[in-house]
Amino acid sequence: MTKSYRLLPQTTQLQERRNTMRIGRIGHLGEEKPVVFIDGQTAVDVSSLIPDWNRETLQAGGIQKVRDADVSSLPTLTVADHRIGAPLARPGKIVCIGLNYRKHAEETGADIPHEPVIFMKSADCLVGPFDDIEIPPGSQHTDYEVELAIVMGKQLRYAANHDQALDAIAGYSVSQDVSERHWQLERGGTWDKGKSFPTFNPMGPWIDTEPDGSPQNFDLECFVNGEKRQSSNTNDMIFPIAEVVRYVSQCMELFPGDIINTGTPAGVAMGMTPQKYLVPGDVVETTIENLGKIRSTCVAGG
Repeated sequence: MTKSYRLLPQTTQLQERRNTMRIGRIGHLGEEKPVVFIDGQTAVDVSSLIPDWNRETLQAGGIQKVRDADVSSLPTLTVADHRIGAPLARPGKIVCIGLNYRKHAEETGADIPHEPVIFMKSADCLVGPFDDIEIPPGSQHTDYEVELAIVMGKQLRYAANHDQALDAIAGYSVSQDVSERHWQLERGGTWDKGKSFPTFNPMGPWIDTEPDGSPQNFDLECFVNGEKRQSSNTNDMIFPIAEVVRYVSQCMELFPGDIINTGTPAGVAMGMTPQKYLVPGDVVETTIENLGKIRSTCVAGG
């Protein structure tokens, strides 16, 4: 059976603003091509202009190069006929912000943080927006977390202010920060243990370099098997986007293509009574206003 990729939002032709561009990658795993999405159905293959969307391309000004190019003669792809890959190849790192929505902190029984809580996910767990989520062998505590993803476009260290932090951002995307709570909380050490299992970060369908509206005021939701589990707005973040980037740059250098997952709102399985963790066969749909929708089916890993 051919997998369908028709969950992309029904968008109109991209607006004629110079900075508007949705970038991503299409193709079989390991054979993805860099594209610019024209709408939910069509993408332009820009592999003749850049080798891929990755750190090197972004650092070399790849977004501006593609933006300035005449792409009218380049080949187009029908989105529904192809696998949509992770929108970035080989990100240097995935930085995550924990407990960044007040109600989520409350539902987990945690104190409201006075500074951003930072942990890491392995970059290897990044997968495409419609790829499967693998439930680790023996896991009974695999959880879902809708998150707004920041994608860096410039190198940044020790940002002096919020304007400098925001200027270093390339765009935004929909991220699903899958977590194995037993490994995260009960196996000793840091949260990282529960965050980096294979396939634990579906992301996409694209990176929007100039989304409509402010990303600090987007609705975000997560559904499991059609049941709405999470529903909030990014304006409820404890630490907003600009502060997250500024703060992270104080303790690590950020590079083009680095991803920052900005935290999840209330409604995760860990905070429910009874708890409803993911099992093979579950379908997780993750959506953020103006950025799109992604969907993954849970399968047994091993």
